[in-house]
Amino acid sequence: MEGIIKAMSILPKHIFVIVPSYNEGTVIGKILEELVTQEVRVVVVDDGSADETAEIALGYPVYVLKHPFNLGQGAALQTGMTFALRQPDCRYLVTFDADGQHDPQDIFRLVDALEKSNVEVALGTRFGDEARLSGIRKSRYWVLKLATWLTKLLTRLEVSDTHNGVRAFTAPAARRIHLTQNRMSHASEILAQISKLKMMYMEVPVTVRYTPYSMQKGQSIWNAIDIVWDTLVGGLK
Repeated sequence: MEGIIKAMSILPKHIFVIVPSYNEGTVIGKILEELVTQEVRVVVVDDGSADETAEIALGYPVYVLKHPFNLGQGAALQTGMTFALRQPDCRYLVTFDADGQHDPQDIFRLVDALEKSNVEVALGTRFGDEARLSGIRKSRYWVLKLATWLTKLLTRLEVSDTHNGVRAFTAPAARRIHLTQNRMSHASEILAQISKLKMMYMEVPVTVRYTPYSMQKGQSIWNAIDIVWDTLVGGLK
């Protein structure tokens, strides 16, 4: 169960941004500085960090929840989604990684897609003509392509990027998603549930910026291989 450290009283906003965080103390402040200037409500889920991630987040007008020990990104997302869906003004949920790879403006591109296209889920993609991708290593590029191919095979969804951390859900759609895979396989699990539940979805081009920090944090080739393994193990669960 999550521990609610702080729940700020802020102006009503109907977009909730879930930020799963694990030992992100060196970058979480910069990420939150960008997010709190947007018309959104931010939910930081500290997934048992050993550093000052939660303490730094407490300095911003955001919700901060904390796992007593590290459970994995899938568990952190489920904690944040469950909390956001309890708020009466929640209409949309957006997942957003804490390592600095994503552009806050893409939040609104995804939500606009939900509003204008009458779909239930908008999935960010780093591939495609309008996507903005920088700093990716060739080895990781091809591993992500392999993971995408495997996930498409398992879920039968026509998607181009299966492990993008930026996704948007309508509140009714998010209530139907129940993550049980705590590690990176949660990304494939989300797509498997979208397929099983026959949700209407679309992809939206987004920015992904690979930095030395994100590469060190979890974007190495070994992490990419873990993604492929988790896709095989957890994609159909």
